[in-house]
Amino acid sequence: MLTLTYEYKANPTNEQIKLIEDTLDVCRQVWNFALRERKDWLNSRKSPINACSITSEYIIPADAPYPNYNTQAKSLTQAKKQYPKLKTVNAQVLQQVLRKLETAFIDMKRKGMGFPRFKNRYRMRSYVYPQLGEGQILKSNQIKLPQIGWVEYVKSREIPDGFVVKQVRVVRKASGYFLMFTLECNVDVPSPVAFGNPRGIDLGLDKFAATSDGELIERPRFLQMLHRKLKLLQRRLKKKHKGSNNRHKLNRKIARLHQRMDDTRKDWHFKLAHKLCDDAGMIFVEDIDFRVWAKGMFCKHTRDAGFGQFVSILQWVCWKRGVYFAKVDKDYTSQVCPQCDTHTGKKELKDRVHSCPECGYTTHRDVAAAQVIRNRGVNALGRSVDQIACGDGLTGTGNSLVKSPRNRKKGGEARQQSLPRNIL
Repeated sequence: MLTLTYEYKANPTNEQIKLIEDTLDVCRQVWNFALRERKDWLNSRKSPINACSITSEYIIPADAPYPNYNTQAKSLTQAKKQYPKLKTVNAQVLQQVLRKLETAFIDMKRKGMGFPRFKNRYRMRSYVYPQLGEGQILKSNQIKLPQIGWVEYVKSREIPDGFVVKQVRVVRKASGYFLMFTLECNVDVPSPVAFGNPRGIDLGLDKFAATSDGELIERPRFLQMLHRKLKLLQRRLKKKHKGSNNRHKLNRKIARLHQRMDDTRKDWHFKLAHKLCDDAGMIFVEDIDFRVWAKGMFCKHTRDAGFGQFVSILQWVCWKRGVYFAKVDKDYTSQVCPQCDTHTGKKELKDRVHSCPECGYTTHRDVAAAQVIRNRGVNALGRSVDQIACGDGLTGTGNSLVKSPRNRKKGGEARQQSLPRNIL
């Protein structure tokens, strides 16, 4: 089963905008009530047996079950009799809100994420229709949503043949409303196989990326281009009264500015990912946790570059274009010579040239690191760089490096093995 997500800009009418905002408000109330119910149950179990809290105590029976998704979904059905406003929203939409809350608590334990937070009217920005009903739901540039009707959207691209719209998420952003279509097709697409020209990529702040082919890509300053205007708006925001209409309008301007930077950054990441996939059969990157970078001295520049988003986009583009993608060990990539595999010692950040004292190989520091990444990725496949069909004549393919562990046992004689051809 192949699943894709397409995003379109929606053009709802004023009546439809009012329905969307009312739905978001009800979803927010359901989220906050369900979260409060869970927090009260957990706090009631924190008090010791021989002591009580000084400020407050949660009196909940000891045999009361934990309010999980099933319990709260059942209570939601009964609450509709007492609160008729809940009936104005699609039942499955409210159920998806409870499912999302359940997922948030699971991720808190499994992934170490933070405790779910209560949402005000600005934080609840989306809801999903898991089912769209039967009959015709698409025509020209319109889609039929439950309780809203036919909604017009900007059809920036056609839905691929064979795909069916399974669910739609309505998202409110600073620049308007968007529709995210979840498309499904009953087809199995195999993962790309390793063949062709290998390419290693080293990411950094001095140069956004350096490839093993010797290409250096400058890092664009997305925040710096609009930083002056953003600083001016935030200074004006400080003087506005909380809750006033002027403060709300200024907040929307700041949000639109942030969205403009985010859209520009994402578009550049996609274009760069497609460029790197050109003439490449395999792409290797370092296995780095960029969240650590985002907490260091250069956190502002790291977040502006968006390395984590770029790696995710690159992995998706590689899969889409049939290019093999893998992550390799990040340790000591800048301290090893890609030509002779000699440890050259630690380099300072100001040292931008790699010069090996053993073989005399000299190149840019980031290019040398990218070549080490490429060699590690190819060797991890049980091959060597000279065994790749397009690897002849590549820099950093010395005899001391290209011998794989299997070949070393046989005296270093490279076995002629051909990688399987890509079937995509």
